[in-house]
This record gives sequence, structure tokens and C-alpha cells, in this order.
Amino acid sequence: MLADFDRGEAGDVRVASSHRSTGERGAIVGTGQLPPGQKLAKGWPVSHYGPVPKFRPDRWNLQVFGATATGEKYTWTFEEVAALSGITIETDMHCASGPTSTDHEFFGVPAATLLELAPPASQVTHVMAWAEYGYSANLRLADFTSERTLLATHHNGEPLTVEHGFPLRLVVPHLYGYKGPKWLRAIEYMTQDRRGFWEERGFHNIGDPWKGQRHSYQEQ
Repeated sequence: MLADFDRGEAGDVRVASSHRSTGERGAIVGTGQLPPGQKLAKGWPVSHYGPVPKFRPDRWNLQVFGATATGEKYTWTFEEVAALSGITIETDMHCASGPTSTDHEFFGVPAATLLELAPPASQVTHVMAWAEYGYSANLRLADFTSERTLLATHHNGEPLTVEHGFPLRLVVPHLYGYKGPKWLRAIEYMTQDRRGFWEERGFHNIGDPWKGQRHSYQEQ
């Protein structure tokens, strides 16, 4: 199982078009303002639980399953994901253990595109993001549908390195890094909440860094 507290070099990912997006909390990016209890990190630290997976393009796919509007499971190959139109966002990344790394530029497929291609049923309230080795992170649907939530393929103009999540990682800029798994493989639509890997191990179920939501005992 894998986790990325901070928020992986192979291949060439191409997307059809791009535009910049700012939005929620975007005004603070690059200003030096940090969430409570955070400290500035040097560079972009690599942090995850478990080994780095090997990318096998002939076996890799991205799936959407669970409570879809049609009841069907959706699957895309690596080439099909790479062909989807993308956007660029700028953000800082906040690790629940304290470090914040600043001024990241991510490019990839907006989560909203996935929701259009594979619509959820009307009763869906949450999603589970699944990564290699069974790592999972749960999100409220509202967090996943944010205009800045991204299935990232590039970082600072280059394809993601393996250590930072190549070929695909979920970026949820307004939440702690453990809510955005590296090596993303699937999105499950859920009609009720269910805790993910770190949430089951004492981390906050929502994970808003600006509210200091690190630990499950803070949920009361």
C-alpha cells in the first residue's frame, strides 16, 4: 500500500490543450503564507509508504467504478488518458506531518472531465481514490469536483518523475497531501463515506490544512 504525505521519469505524456486555472486559495500561492503548524520545506521532498511501482504501459489503465449513473465500469488506457485535454494549476503542497513545499505547477486532466465522461449516480456523496498496491484515500464529492482538483501528468513543465507519481497522481490542492495519492489507478463512486488507508490509521477524515485537520480525534 502507498501513501504520499507531501504531494513519480519514464515516458512522454501528451495532452491536447491547456489553460491556467487559479481559484480557491489560489491567491495565497507564492505569497509565503503557510497553514497553521506548517514549516517551509526545501525543494519537493519525496515521501510515500511502500515501494515505488514499476510502470507497465501495456497493463496500465485508469478505472471509474462503483455508483456510476449507468451502473457500468469505465476504463481508459494510458494513451487515452494522455489524449484528454488538460489544464495547469499553481499550488503549494502541504504535508500533514508539517512541511509545506511551495510554487508547484501541475498539468493534467481536471477531475471534472472524468465526472463528465463517467457521471456519478445522483446519490453519490464521496469518492475513494485507489492507487497501486491498494492504497486508498477518501474524499467528499465536493472536494473531488473542485475546479482545481487534477489528475496530474506533469510537474513544472516536465512529466512527473516515478518517485512523484508517474504516470498519474491525484492533486487536491486545498487538502493535505495524503488526500492526493501518487500512482493513481481508479476512482470509486460511493453513496456513503468510507475511510481510506491513512484515515483508518488516525488521520483526519477531511484533511483541510487551513483548519489544521491532521488527526481523527479533531473530528469531534
